Amino acid sequence: MKKAVIVIPTYNEVESIDKMIDHLFTKIFPKITNWHCQLLIVDDTSPDGTYKVVQKKQKKYSDLFLLLNKEKSGIGTAYVKGFKEAMNKLSADVIIEFDSDFQHPPKDIPVMLKEIDNGADYVMGSRKIKGGSNPKGWGFKRLFFSEAGGLMARFILFFPFKNFFKITDPTTGLKASRVKGFVDKMDMDNIYSLKFGYKLEFLFKMVLLGAKIKEIPLKFGLRTLGESKISGQTASDILKTVIFLRFKQNEKLIKVMIVGGVGTIIQMVFFNIFRLKMHLSLAQNLAIELAVVSNFTLNNIWTFKDHKFSIKEFFKLVAGFVKFNLASIGSIIIQNVILLLGIKLLGRSFLIENSLVVVGILIGLIWNYLMYTRVVWKTHKK
Repeated sequence: MKKAVIVIPTYNEVESIDKMIDHLFTKIFPKITNWHCQLLIVDDTSPDGTYKVVQKKQKKYSDLFLLLNKEKSGIGTAYVKGFKEAMNKLSADVIIEFDSDFQHPPKDIPVMLKEIDNGADYVMGSRKIKGGSNPKGWGFKRLFFSEAGGLMARFILFFPFKNFFKITDPTTGLKASRVKGFVDKMDMDNIYSLKFGYKLEFLFKMVLLGAKIKEIPLKFGLRTLGESKISGQTASDILKTVIFLRFKQNEKLIKVMIVGGVGTIIQMVFFNIFRLKMHLSLAQNLAIELAVVSNFTLNNIWTFKDHKFSIKEFFKLVAGFVKFNLASIGSIIIQNVILLLGIKLLGRSFLIENSLVVVGILIGLIWNYLMYTRVVWKTHKK
């Protein structure tokens, strides 16, 4: 039978954890007949003795497990440790992130598992879709940060792609994740944020892994017991995390564009020097070659430094430069065709010639990026 492990991080939850454990084992799990459900509590040695309540309950419920951290280390750390425990010790097929305070309705657990059965890899509770809602007791400040934070995270991570519209509640804490092919592919030892931002990182990585995502309505409850896991640094942690994730995804492209910008300045300066003394086509290609030298040097020592051509390996460096030039031929042809054809159609002037060169560079940049990542540096290893 497939195994689902519900992971609940706790800190000073003594008032609610007792009720939650009993509710899950007596009201929810018995109704789920096609899954073996287990509950894993990850506690940061709560001063109020939350873990002691769990230890007592373990005598009653054989599928209740406790992972005890020596000190408070944050919600992200708790979930990462819980995910590792669920995969390595409990052999989970699905891991569900859950709260102990009933803000996440326990009745949603069977709904999430049903969606997994229907083929979803990542099921998210959403407060933004029909049937979902935020607590009526929330003040304006909490509601504003929730709405603004979610929209900001969606925009930075996914705009303008389809997931910007498909994923409506990226900061939700109610999620079910398929382990095989997804969670087991993540590097749990190198999570950027071990605070609230971990939620966005898990979501982003699931998307990159190609997970089929399904949202279900979440009527988020109002906390009445225990301590909130939201801190004053939550907003800044989310912002830093999503910016980091988006940059890392497009890091090489961004660096190639910066290097290309430097090369463009070099090319434009020398093109305008050469065009006064020689044939336009020759001026163009000499300026391009100077830009190529600049681009190769900067890309080699910065953009692709993780597998660069070393000066110590002189012949490999030379071979790499030759390969770089050959890979740039497509861009050179593009730029020359645009320049010469454009002049034929539009005539010659300083403005026309320089505009055509810029257009050629921008279009050629796409070709160059593909060649750099798929030919020049991809095939070279240290």
